[in-house]
Amino acid sequence: MTFISWFGTMPYSVITVGVVALMFLIFRYRKEALFTLLTLSAGVVSTVTKMLINRPRPAKDLVRIIEVTKQQSFPSGHTLFYTVFFGFLIIVMGKLKSVNYYLRIIVISFSAAMVLLIPFSRIYLGAHWFTDVLGGAMLGVLCLLILGYFYLPKKDVG
Repeated sequence: MTFISWFGTMPYSVITVGVVALMFLIFRYRKEALFTLLTLSAGVVSTVTKMLINRPRPAKDLVRIIEVTKQQSFPSGHTLFYTVFFGFLIIVMGKLKSVNYYLRIIVISFSAAMVLLIPFSRIYLGAHWFTDVLGGAMLGVLCLLILGYFYLPKKDVG
């Protein structure tokens, strides 16, 4: 569970996004590189929401805490970030038919696994309540919808 949460921990989240954006840039996918960098905006959304809600983390007298964290609890920043970042990778791999089929399947499978496992990881580690990861997922979906709206091509209507 600690490994699953690793990608969402600073500075590893920024490094992961940077490496993926650089890979897109190297292979001349400039738009994908830019939008991958924009997934970091999930951190801003998370931090601002945490400051506004100011909900405390689970206490050690109520749950077993494996990972000690510093910021407020709601929403789960890891869940929000994974939903946006790994969700965006799923969208990109679905769109870029020029990328090797097997590589696309691997990236989609890994990304989907991370999005599905992160809420369980955060609760297991004692870092969040269920409602924290639910809120993080909901905010993440909202951010991903906005990102996808601007990333995906618009179909001609009429």
